Amino acid sequence: MTRQNISSGFPYEAVFGYSRAVRVGNQVNVAGTVADGADAYEQAKAALAIISRALAEAGASVADVVRTVVYVTDIALAEQVARAHGEIFATIRPASTMVAVSALIRPELLVEIEAYAIVPDDAENR
Repeated sequence: MTRQNISSGFPYEAVFGYSRAVRVGNQVNVAGTVADGADAYEQAKAALAIISRALAEAGASVADVVRTVVYVTDIALAEQVARAHGEIFATIRPASTMVAVSALIRPELLVEIEAYAIVPDDAENR
């Protein structure tokens, strides 16, 4: 199977040796994605937009997402993050997990999101 690595150009990708997303066959895995923003809602919306762009580059879309994992630095932020997640996935309804963690890579970051997609065989015809 062919492997497609998708880069966002984030400097840590080369340093840590990872890709924003990887497609192998019909599966696309998007790495934990963070974004700047004033609050958890804005950060989640921006992270989901980055995920959407990575999926598109891999020939997928948010409609193909079957699972997400959401990390928050304070479980009290769950409602803000869930609102952003729901705006994207309300009708798709992927399996999803949200967990609270002690910290992310930078102290101002409040949320990190991973996404896993399966691209239908007819994806080229969408």
